[in-house]
Amino acid sequence: MSSQPSETKAARVTSFDVAERAGVNQSTVSRALAGSPQVTPATRERVLAVARELGYTVDQRASGLRTGRTDTVAVVILQGPEDKAPSGNPFYFELLGSICEAASARGLETLVSLQSEEGRLSGDYVKRGQADGTIVIGSARHSSAWTYFQQLQRSTGNLAFWGSPFDDARWVRSDNHGGGRIATSHLLDRGYRKIAFVGPLGTGPGQFAERFSGYRDALAERGAQPIEASSYPDGDRKSQGYHAARDMIERDGSIDAFFAASDRLAFGVLDYLKEIGRDVPEDVGIVGFDGMSAGTISSPPLTTVAPDLAKAAEALLRMAIDGEASVTQRVKVRLIERASVRPT
Repeated sequence: MSSQPSETKAARVTSFDVAERAGVNQSTVSRALAGSPQVTPATRERVLAVARELGYTVDQRASGLRTGRTDTVAVVILQGPEDKAPSGNPFYFELLGSICEAASARGLETLVSLQSEEGRLSGDYVKRGQADGTIVIGSARHSSAWTYFQQLQRSTGNLAFWGSPFDDARWVRSDNHGGGRIATSHLLDRGYRKIAFVGPLGTGPGQFAERFSGYRDALAERGAQPIEASSYPDGDRKSQGYHAARDMIERDGSIDAFFAASDRLAFGVLDYLKEIGRDVPEDVGIVGFDGMSAGTISSPPLTTVAPDLAKAAEALLRMAIDGEASVTQRVKVRLIERASVRPT
């Protein structure tokens, strides 16, 4: 005598079940769930109500095979040895957070990949059916990686870059020149007179050169001269900022302000000034660039120039997902005043 199972597995609810209960055909169910304007609001509401009642969920993989879309954006973060944990670049992850938020608002998932010049580079997410577009974030120090992604971008319109050193690429950047002017003018307006620039220009990111250009122009308008470090050691940005500040102060102890091309460089400057007993902001003022949240807990909190990361994320998604025609875009920056610069 054969035994009978006490329970039978419930059959999976299909779109045909929803169609039968809602009194429409299966194609109408698919269009309604996809938000097609071909379906009237009343019909869409009826289909959605039945789908909820039956516990029907869309098979995203099958839907993707039909539509050719994955509703996913891939984000590649380029990491050199100096960018890896625990000394990673927090700015990359703050931008990533803005991208995730903007993607979520569009109903997109985010696939994140940390990649290195020394490792295996990969950007064929669209070709492999894993994403509808790819955003690459990094600095110009990742030169061989950028060469790989630039070549890949030439063969596909679904890549967008932040931090690319190439002008002939599809990128989004801060208004770096304008930010350099804002930072330097702010220091001059607060009474500082000998303002030094911190940021490697020869091997550093192209963005640093743009920020230096804004710094130099703001000084020229007031009849002041730029001051630069003679060299920068290899390594992380904080260490570079520390050594640059030491180099310039040892050569000219009358320097009374620094504009650092990144917040991490500025944190190194702060460490050196604290070590030699210079008061910030009374003796020396400092402005950074990037608007990193870590600046709120530095000692003292860091005045900084912040790009609009929400706008940057939206622009990158339009390029990568929508194939926006514009090949380059700059986002506005603003000064965030904290305690590393004297008040008026």
